[in-house]
Formats: sequence, C-alpha cells, structure tokens
Amino acid sequence: MRKHFVVAALLACTAMPLHAASDAAKKFGAREEVQQISLSPDGKRFVALLTDSKRGSRAVVFSIDSSTPPTTVVGSTGDKEQLDYCQWSNDTRLICGFSVTVGRVSDMIGYDRVVTLGADGKDMKLLSARTSMNSIGIMQHGGGIIDWQGDATGNTVLMTRQYLETEGTGTHIAGEGQGMGVERVDPVTLRRQTVEKPRSFAREYIADGQGHVRIMGLRPTTSTGYSGAKMVYQYRKPGVNGWLPLSTVVSDSQTEQGFDPYAIDPTLNVTYGFDVHDGRKALFKIALDGSLKRDLVFARPDVDVAGLVQIGRQHRVVGATYVTDRRRVEFFDPDLKKLQASLAKALPKQPLVRFVDASADESKLLLWTGSDIDPGGYALFDKKTRHFDELLRSRPPLEGITLAPVKAVTFPAADGTPIPAYLTLPVGPVAKNLPAIVMPHGGPSARDEWGFDWLAQFFAARGYAVLQPNYRGSSGYGDSWFSENGFKSWRTAIGDVNDGGRWLVKEGIAAPSTLAIVGWSYGGYAALQSAVLDPTLFKAIVAVAPVTDLDTLRHEHDNYMDFTLVDAFIGKGPHVRQGSPAQNADKITVPVLMFHGDLDQNVGIGESRLMANRLRSAGKKVELVEFKGLAHSLDDTEARTTLLDRSDMFLRATMGIR
Repeated sequence: MRKHFVVAALLACTAMPLHAASDAAKKFGAREEVQQISLSPDGKRFVALLTDSKRGSRAVVFSIDSSTPPTTVVGSTGDKEQLDYCQWSNDTRLICGFSVTVGRVSDMIGYDRVVTLGADGKDMKLLSARTSMNSIGIMQHGGGIIDWQGDATGNTVLMTRQYLETEGTGTHIAGEGQGMGVERVDPVTLRRQTVEKPRSFAREYIADGQGHVRIMGLRPTTSTGYSGAKMVYQYRKPGVNGWLPLSTVVSDSQTEQGFDPYAIDPTLNVTYGFDVHDGRKALFKIALDGSLKRDLVFARPDVDVAGLVQIGRQHRVVGATYVTDRRRVEFFDPDLKKLQASLAKALPKQPLVRFVDASADESKLLLWTGSDIDPGGYALFDKKTRHFDELLRSRPPLEGITLAPVKAVTFPAADGTPIPAYLTLPVGPVAKNLPAIVMPHGGPSARDEWGFDWLAQFFAARGYAVLQPNYRGSSGYGDSWFSENGFKSWRTAIGDVNDGGRWLVKEGIAAPSTLAIVGWSYGGYAALQSAVLDPTLFKAIVAVAPVTDLDTLRHEHDNYMDFTLVDAFIGKGPHVRQGSPAQNADKITVPVLMFHGDLDQNVGIGESRLMANRLRSAGKKVELVEFKGLAHSLDDTEARTTLLDRSDMFLRATMGIR
C-alpha cells in the first residue's frame, strides 16, 4: 500500500516565508500536493501533477506495483508559466498542457500550449500547431484534446486548433481560413489531418469517444465584434458529414435557456446535456438520428443537477451529480451503483467518492475519497480482485491533525427565507460566545459544499466558528434562487450574508464583539459591501482579490470578446454605484485587510488599489498586501501561509482576541 511519504520524498524543502508564520498557517497554507492525476490505459501506471514547496509543479510517473521508482518527467516553476495537466495518450506516451502569462500588470495576455513526451520524460515535442511567419494575429490557445481515441487504431487524438489568417505576397490572403477547427494528430509522428475546417464563430466541438466529431457550437458575434448571447449547436448523424440544427442556448444576466450538450453516447446515438425543467437545471438526452427525440433523464425538485459523471477514455456517461446537504451521485450504470454502495460500507469515514479515471477496459478505477474532516486521497480499485490500494494523499502536512466537522444548517433571512449554509465549529470548546467568521463564497454564480475547506478549517483550528452561507444569488438552487445574480440583486445577497452573522450572535455561537467577515473574489466583494449595508455588524473585514467597483469590473473586459456578456451580467442603473464598495468607502467604519495577486486576470489588482486609496482618503484603517507574479487563486504556498497568518493576526489584534 502506497503512503503519502512517497509524495513528500519527491518534494523540495519548504522555503521560509518573509516573516515567521504560525505552525497552523504553514500546514493549512500548503498547496494541495496532488493537483491532477491520470491512469494509463493498461492500468499499470499513473501520472500525478505534484506541487513543489512554493508555486511550481511537476509530473511524476508511478508504477502501480512499485516495480520501478517514481520518475519526474516534466515540470514548471510556476513563475508565469504553469504545468496544467498531463494525461496518457497511450501506455507509453503522455500529453501535457502548459499555460503562460506575459506582459505588464495592466496589459497581460495568456497563452497555452500542448506538448507530447514519453513516459520516461524523453522525446518531448510540441503538439500544438505552429504558426506561420505570415500569420495575421497571435495564437493564444494551443488547442485541447476532445477525443483520446482519434481513430480505430487508438494511436491518434482529436484536437482543436485555432487557425489564423495568413498573408501572402502583396495583398493576397492565403491559407485555410480562420477560427476554430479540429485536427487528427499522431502524438509520435506529429502527422496532422484536418477533420473540421476552421469556422470563425466556432467555440466548441464534441466528439463521440470513437474519433468522430458529432456536435459543433457556434457563437455569432454582435455588430460591434463582441460575443453574442446565443450559442447555436448543430449535430450530424452517424457517417454523415452535413450539419443539422440541434439547439440554441441563450444566456442573459440571470439564466441560460435551451439545451446545452455536454457528451455523446455513440451506442445509444444520443447526446446528454442540460436544460431548465420546472425552474431548475435538469439532465436530458436528445437522439442524434434525425428525430431529435428528447427525454428527461434526471431531475431534482429541490436543487439543480450539478453535472455528469463520466468514466474511461471514451468519457462514458454513467451518472449525474447533485448537491443537497452534500454532493451525491445518481448512477445510471448498475455495476457502478453497486460499487458505490459497497464503497460506502467499506469507507464510512470517507463518504465523498469521485471516479477520476479508468483503464481502457474499465477493470481498474482511479478514485478520490474524502470528507469534511479528511482532505482526501487517491486510490486504485481493481474490479476483478476487489482490491483497494491507496496511492497518494492530497494534503500530507495535515495528516494526524484533528479537523473540525462541518454541519449543514439553515438560518432565517430578514424576510423569513431559510438560507442554507455550512457551520464549522472548532474542536473542543463549547460553541458559545466564540470569535466567529462569516465566509461568503466567490462567484456569485457558485456555491459552497460540504467537505474539506482549507480556509474554513484553518480558522476553526485557530478557534473561530465559521459560517459559509449559500446566499440568494448562489447557483445550484434553481433560477428563482439565483435571482438577478449577486451584483444586480446585491441587497438581497449581501442581506443574506449579514443575516448569517446576526444568526450566529442570536444563537449564542458568536460574541458580538468578535464577529468578522472573510471572503475571496465575490466573497471579498460581499465582505466589503456588508459594511456598506450595515457598518456595525462585523468588527473586521478580510477581502482577498475582491471586486470593489462594478463599473471597473465591467471595463476590465473592454478588449475581450465577452464584454457584452459581462456588461449584461453587471447591468446598468443605480445599483452600480450603490453596490460598489469603492464608491461607498465612507460608510465602512471597521479596519480592512486585503490581499491581491498582481497577475490576477479574473479581478484586476487595480480594484484593490482603488479600494485602499478610497478608504485612506476617507480616513479609514486599511492595509493591502500585494503578491508579485500571482493570479487569482494565489496558488503559492508562501503566499497562502502569509495570507492565513496575517489574517489571523489582524483579526485577533482588531477584535482583541487572545
């Protein structure tokens, strides 16, 4: 049985941060060590992306039976370039993706490229298409694999390609056109064959797992050149080249309407996808035989269907997930349904099970298991021998630490609406008059779930009660709960967040004098805006990478294709000023601590700088900690350790906590 020390032995020693950090901050701030994992088609080896001691990562190949030592095959420092994934092309060859950010803080641009290499780390080649010297424009996207079974031989893959126009001599325009197309590529010889010619409006292609592109998604642009609100899907019958209409998905500031295809079952000749059913997202299937016969596959009366469960190299659809008090799976595959029941009995302390990958014949399954008090780990299950072999643990620094249980709760909003939330209480002390934190999630079109959360667990370990509300504006609870999103309906969303704090006090869990709010991204926005709505409720604010001005957020997308979509999402009207913390800094009366990475492409660092300047001008107490070279997630052990340690010290000093 493989233990987590195998991972630890491969990692470099942790560099000391700029100042002494608490032991808890170091352990909880350490990045998740297994970033991604993939099983070879024969089930004999796996490749895992392991983090280093700071912000880099490396791909390491392991043999299941430990017959050969682990081999590092490729890596990245994490300084602007990132190793994003590595997966098996066949039993001896890998395909890996890299991304890189270049340019100044105010003018960043991202690129990604795909490489192929042997499982021994040798013979690395660029799999992304090379651009011509005569290309007009730049190729940011290096392509993505949409089918690992590119043909009957299994020796090729189907890969998207961004085609650029090329200029010949004089004024002659030559080349194959522009836009997204699909190629069949041999990872060994690099031989390329165009499967789908480039189309300027193409944004998505879906293959059937057997080397055939069956669905294409087109997003026409507006008259101003920005992406339109409609995604038009077309399909083709088996063995036919012509395209037929499938569906149209219309996105507005509130919902998406229309069937959105996600996967194809070639045996049934159907596509699985999502559409609204009784106000909630449900799973449907549509026949691809020309009839477009549509059937409801799975729906819930209380929550949205969250996603598909797919398995194997063909990404076979075997079930769907949904989240009530915790994430659950509805399996369509009877064998996996039985296996799920068996695992639940065998692993009662790890009720969360995720099917990550499988061998080509699906006889060996790569699983992740975990819980609220277990950060989780990866294991291999052999269906033939019924043997369960632990491979790698997700967070070795937390091994042996008693974590705090997470409980699903509800609290009443001011209008009486029950708001679902998760409450994490520190281990040991009676939950009375504790220092407490309300921690709204990001998004706002997202939600919190039951399970391990490194931020919440850190604060619980430091003695805080933590409440994570799924305020109105969160996703997962249907269209009416999402309302007009957490920006247009900010008063409702932020009102729910504040009501969570009031509930903690009313229940006697939190002491009124030691109630704080901590949030990341939209959660950071909510943390700041909570004090605009009620300046006296929270006694301290920590905001990580926060949105602070809605008009600034809008114009961060001026030069991007999605501007009209973001513009509609934010909307126009009095709420833009009223709902922007930076425009209401004079109303904030408590100390503020902010953190932001200067390469954040989700929310520009300028928003935190603007907020800090506005608060200082209003005579308020504020500190902004900037992290050089980091993006929105602050995926860096030193940075996260600093974030945790500084936040803890700030909250204790501000609220007088010993």
